[in-house]
Amino acid sequence: MEKKPILAICYDFDKTLSPDDMQAQGYIQSVNYEVSDFWKESNKLAADNDMDQNLAYMYMMRDKSRGKLVFNKETLRDEGSKVKLFPGVKTWFDRINEYGTAKDVIVEHYIISSGLKEMIEGTEVAKHFKKIYASSFYYDDRGEAVWPAQVINYTNKTQFLFRIVKGVLDINNQEVNSHFEANQYHIPFRNMVYIGDSDTDIPCMKLVNVNGGHSIGVYNAETKDKSKVFRMLDEDRIKYFAQADYTAGSKLEKLVKQIIDRTIANEKLEDFHFSCVSEKMNETKGQSEEELRKEELIDKLEDSESFANTHIVIKQLLEIKEWSENQKAKLFKIALENNQVTYILKDGDVKKFYSEICKDDNSEEAKNIKDIINKEK
Repeated sequence: MEKKPILAICYDFDKTLSPDDMQAQGYIQSVNYEVSDFWKESNKLAADNDMDQNLAYMYMMRDKSRGKLVFNKETLRDEGSKVKLFPGVKTWFDRINEYGTAKDVIVEHYIISSGLKEMIEGTEVAKHFKKIYASSFYYDDRGEAVWPAQVINYTNKTQFLFRIVKGVLDINNQEVNSHFEANQYHIPFRNMVYIGDSDTDIPCMKLVNVNGGHSIGVYNAETKDKSKVFRMLDEDRIKYFAQADYTAGSKLEKLVKQIIDRTIANEKLEDFHFSCVSEKMNETKGQSEEELRKEELIDKLEDSESFANTHIVIKQLLEIKEWSENQKAKLFKIALENNQVTYILKDGDVKKFYSEICKDDNSEEAKNIKDIINKEK
């Protein structure tokens, strides 16, 4: 049974699937803070203590909840259930999956976010993600958050792309650092889509882009502010941009469907490529490095398009003393058919090489070469 290609769609969360930061949609207000004041204090905490900004906001969330609410997983998931989503997000995943199925492409969805995993798990779309990579807390035996279990910032986001590519999804699995051949990837970068909205997504966008994947910048349809996506396009961070509109028939949906269509054609070509690689490996299996080098030099001589290049190749050929009958036949044919060799058969180095390999050969081709070499001017 033919293996179906897999397309991974990776999403940031805040301002990509949701119009605002998840913490600003209920949690910050529940601890009696204005949203702007909370972020100002959090950023100051980070700056004053040479602290990662994501660790700072996680500390602030836990610290400011004291005496106001129980800071546990259930509370965070409940806050996540209140998070608003952009138009169409709730039905997006089923629609894209159905289109992929119709085209014989498996679509997998992933979150890579600096936001909180527990809050994302509380949203009604959490069930659609194969894996949610986001910052999270460690909880004590009473179930209360006491320490960061995982913190994700804009630079270490990229490790999760490699995990997805290699199919090593467990964050503690060190196999992600192992070497994988290109045809062993679970999902090659060319079959990856990254959808994000801002500078924090740039490392992931760039990584996907330079490896043949598809990076998409989204902007809020209400503000219609395209300044970020324009800049990211100019800087080759993204290939495409669209409104964060996930409704049926939207520009974004049409774009992703076109990427699914392209995935099919790409994989057919890649399958053909790997079949060629496999055929080459099977037919050259057991050949020594010297034999492979001989074949390479014969090919170079056959392809020579100048006298200068012919002399360069002949110099290397002179270093080899033994040739098979099949290899000599190829070399004879080249001498008689490639003008960049034929016309300089009397040059010292070329004459020396062909005189040696023709010496004990009685084939018609060898006789013709010897006639040319020995013919008086």
